[in-house]
Amino acid sequence: MKNIAVLGTGMVGNTIGTKLIKLGYNVMMGSRSATNEKALAWVEANGANASAGTFEDAARFGELIFNCTKGEAALEVFKMADIENFKGKTIIDISNPLDFSKGMPPSLIPELSNTNSLGEKIQKLLPEANVVKTLNIVNCEVMVDAKKSGGDPTMFMSGNSAEAKEEVKGMLQQFGWTDIIDLGDITTARGTEMMLPIWIRTWMATGNGYFAFKIVR
Repeated sequence: MKNIAVLGTGMVGNTIGTKLIKLGYNVMMGSRSATNEKALAWVEANGANASAGTFEDAARFGELIFNCTKGEAALEVFKMADIENFKGKTIIDISNPLDFSKGMPPSLIPELSNTNSLGEKIQKLLPEANVVKTLNIVNCEVMVDAKKSGGDPTMFMSGNSAEAKEEVKGMLQQFGWTDIIDLGDITTARGTEMMLPIWIRTWMATGNGYFAFKIVR
């Protein structure tokens, strides 16, 4: 089984990391500090296949890397982890360019929307890595168990490498996603990142985060 790195110790990173452990992977959770309390608690809860370290430790460890950091911090995190550690690796980018500075609901960061995206910025920062944007349009529990949405939802993915997207497709299938649409290169991440405002407003209107999008065709 692959060694997988999860960058981020929040709810998304915890949920992704725990699912990967259950699937039998060796997982290292990365954070700013090797003694991060949330990361160490996650390790204690998940047994021998779980470990924790700095962002740099995790990036070096992972053959496949999940970016579960906040969008506003993602680029800084990759720099902290040392760009060299991402060479030739597939990065599953779950982050979104959300600005919470004015409270809820958040807006999209202007310079990372419409004609740009966070996925593209990460790919430009890591030219020798293969960034695949996916899973960013649902809550973390639905990410790892598609049927928690209440049906058979659609998941999109965007990326420049066909080989990396095939690898990511296999991971999505392990999370229960059967309807997967490849939108094209990493520039198509603009579309899925701009889906976040409607996701957030639907959640606020219904009080239910267990939903997803379905393309009927």
